[in-house]
Amino acid sequence: MDPKNPFGGERRGYHHGSLKDALLDAARSLLAERGPAGFTLAEAAKLVGVTAAAPYRHFTDRNALIGELARRGFEQFGARLAHAWDDGRPDPQTALSRMGTEYLAFSRDEPGLYTAMFNTMAALSAPPTGSSAEKPLETLRSAARRVLRRRGALEGGAKELALEIWAMSHGVAMLALAGRLDPRDAESDPAVILGSGVAALVEMAVRRGGAD
Repeated sequence: MDPKNPFGGERRGYHHGSLKDALLDAARSLLAERGPAGFTLAEAAKLVGVTAAAPYRHFTDRNALIGELARRGFEQFGARLAHAWDDGRPDPQTALSRMGTEYLAFSRDEPGLYTAMFNTMAALSAPPTGSSAEKPLETLRSAARRVLRRRGALEGGAKELALEIWAMSHGVAMLALAGRLDPRDAESDPAVILGSGVAALVEMAVRRGGAD
């Protein structure tokens, strides 16, 4: 087997038994290696070992393939964040911190999926990707509400706080993926940077919410 083609080098055309999933796996690998502009449908087909025309049985174009990959990515991402949140146990602040750790772990473990998920704003708003993307955001909103409630602040600022935390988490994750942050260095450890940043955002939200 060609080491550059882990899916098998034989061209099996339209009779590939699980072509759709194989193409998604190929796209995930190519995105992780090259970034959002780093592959074509023809390259994904070549990696799988089918003809260049075969992917069109399942995807109208490259963007459709990335959209499906993004949808699956958000489903996995949402499940992992919800598991990390664990209904705010043992307390909301600890659970929120755990979500941050899981956010970075997902982006590190699944760079191809993460790249697909945030490839374009259109993917975030278009169904069914948009509905999948809403689930992890709602988990984050719930966490923000619980944290503010615990601190005695108004819960009306939860949406703003959730978006701020997501923006900061995404920025830290992208810098880590780009090699600009190093967990081996205390001054550039992404987990430490994210933890202190989220703590600062929570404090600002508490002040905005009128807590003492």
